[in-house]
Amino acid sequence: MILLDNLHKSFKAKTGTVHAVKGVGFEARDGEITGLLGPNGAGKTTTLRMLYTLMAPDQGRIEVDGIDAAKDPTAVRQRLGVLPDARGVYKRLSARENIAYFGRLHGLDEATIARRTADMARTLVMEDFLDRRTEGFSQGQRTKTAIARALVHDPRNVILDEPTNGLDVMTTRGLRGFLRELRDEGRCVIFSSHIMQEVAALCDRIVVIAHGEVRAIGSPDELREQTGLSDLEDVFVRLADLEAEANTGARA
Repeated sequence: MILLDNLHKSFKAKTGTVHAVKGVGFEARDGEITGLLGPNGAGKTTTLRMLYTLMAPDQGRIEVDGIDAAKDPTAVRQRLGVLPDARGVYKRLSARENIAYFGRLHGLDEATIARRTADMARTLVMEDFLDRRTEGFSQGQRTKTAIARALVHDPRNVILDEPTNGLDVMTTRGLRGFLRELRDEGRCVIFSSHIMQEVAALCDRIVVIAHGEVRAIGSPDELREQTGLSDLEDVFVRLADLEAEANTGARA
């Protein structure tokens, strides 16, 4: 389980201080897919970067399986499998070698790495390119490789930052099935996106973020009831105040 409590993060810019995250807090439970939904620039990626200890919050608390990320960030990293917003893979290595490298970083023995690689390749349908160098890979092949290496150590908590960006329809369908399998195994999955339909198709609970703040938390049906709207895209627009922003921009 993952707990975020009252997270704040600011950055210095030429125009002044930018408050990227302002009091974000939510709980992501085991055996559920929690969707982090918000428009571009809402603070989703900054929130996730704090969660997987890439940056420290200015204020607030993060716990993963009861471990305080500020007190023991190494233990927290061991319990996380992360697909970040940057998907870089080592181009001179094959997909198999990329996965094995990350396995060794997590202290896995070679037999375990081989078994986990075979399992991930079968689940993600990677066998036909597993031993090819990743230079020249399609977006879908790079994403699959990045997911496999993130999960090679069999973490109980999985964080995916907009994993379907640039993927074709069939690869996206396969990824959705894979995420449901992770949930059904009892893992805690956090899935970030700015596409309401995608989040609704996958997520048990949705956290709507806009302007660095949590605007709503609930299941798709609960968010429909909260807004009185039936169309999920309309629900998202209402909760994130996107219509008001569009009108303000038009007047400007």
